[in-house]
Amino acid sequence: MNYRKIIFATSIAVSLLAAQSCTKFEDFGNTNNNPNATTSPITSALLTNALSGIGNTVWTNGITVSGGLFAQYFSETQYTEASRYTKPVFNADAYYAGAMYDLQNIINYNSDPATAEIAAANGSNANQIAVARILKAYYFWILTDSYGDIPYFEALKGEGNLVYDKQSEIYPDLLKELKEAADQFDGGAAVKGDILFSGDNTKWKKFANSMRLLMALRLSKINAALGKTEFNSALSHSAGVIENNSDNVSLVAPGGVFNHPLYQYYAITQRDDYAVSTTVYDFLNANGDARAAAFGSSTVGFPYGLTRDNAVAFATANPNYARLLHPSKRTATSPINILSASQIYLARAEAAQLGWTAENVASMYSTGIMRSWEEWGVYSAAAFNTYMAKPAVDLAGGSQLSKIQTQQWLAFYPNGTQGWANWRRTNVPALTPAPGAGLPIIRRIPYGPNDYNFNLANVTVAAAQYTVAGEPDSQDAKIWWDQ
Repeated sequence: MNYRKIIFATSIAVSLLAAQSCTKFEDFGNTNNNPNATTSPITSALLTNALSGIGNTVWTNGITVSGGLFAQYFSETQYTEASRYTKPVFNADAYYAGAMYDLQNIINYNSDPATAEIAAANGSNANQIAVARILKAYYFWILTDSYGDIPYFEALKGEGNLVYDKQSEIYPDLLKELKEAADQFDGGAAVKGDILFSGDNTKWKKFANSMRLLMALRLSKINAALGKTEFNSALSHSAGVIENNSDNVSLVAPGGVFNHPLYQYYAITQRDDYAVSTTVYDFLNANGDARAAAFGSSTVGFPYGLTRDNAVAFATANPNYARLLHPSKRTATSPINILSASQIYLARAEAAQLGWTAENVASMYSTGIMRSWEEWGVYSAAAFNTYMAKPAVDLAGGSQLSKIQTQQWLAFYPNGTQGWANWRRTNVPALTPAPGAGLPIIRRIPYGPNDYNFNLANVTVAAAQYTVAGEPDSQDAKIWWDQ
């Protein structure tokens, strides 16, 4: 077992345990209350607790740090097993027993007539249920995109030995949940304990619609008809989708005891085992992309997937290799973007290019890249116009779809969870597997040991669906939409 990765993931989890909106830090204190110690449901505390770990999904998939490695955003500088495709071994228990369990309890408390009136002290019942449904759908989305088939329809009901539902059935239900939740908000009291949007219902609706839009596009290879229908439904919703960086789904660490994870990692623990890959910097540097100055501490990329000896040799010879993010972007209180306007505009560009919408491809594309430059604080009109005229960027030549999807890959950086998922859908850019490893880039996370220890019969059935070269539960198997 690689204990360094455990240290990294643990430092992130600790750092983000209290990550929250700058204006609502006072709400974090409620998480120290034990909801089980009173007959009165403290749903605000449950929500804060469920939100406090959402930033983990950017850096660690909530499961493994490897998403950013498989998308080749990051390179390992010493211990290179994950980027050379050693089998990931992680359990999903933390989701089911943690955040999603809290969210289900919020729904239960606000739905049960015996507790609904008490729960309403923390916001209207409808608003609390809507928020919990949106956030629970987000967590389930991360899980199913990592593993494929997972316990879903009967999960979180206190039952054991659950069947693993088909991802082909989970996705439509998640889309339904998001649509219904966005329409469920009422004019009642704002939700308390909301450290993400401070009870702003409109932002929650945009989060739901934007998530649904990205999920719909993820169906482009497997069920384009459903994808098109859901995409347009989300785009036309009265609350809209994320269009400006002010509406980004962004979590801010409060600092002090609870720092931004990369500040904690580099500045406090003084580790530097992760770097920005040459895969990223080769494109940025070759095209004069201003984001190069923000993505890392320098513009010296680190070769991806090296053996340990070669990685150590490169690090020794190039001590100025790019650590993740410029230091100004990873202060103790820097924000972590979960979903952003750039990602949504570029999804709209692709949808328009596919003929799903009548929107202008070039306008959506240009705006998406501009929003990304603005998000990273590097926008200037002159540099941007020069960049947009580069042959690798200009839509006028070559494959429009490939160029749009390349920019999506850049816009998701450093969100390895989304970057890896979108790369599996598009296979853009054309990533080269780790040299000499003799293995393809990992396509899914195998089920964890606890699945086999506590739910053997059902996980065996699920694992058989992911058989490659006679090996069930293979990391090389493709999940439903990755066909």
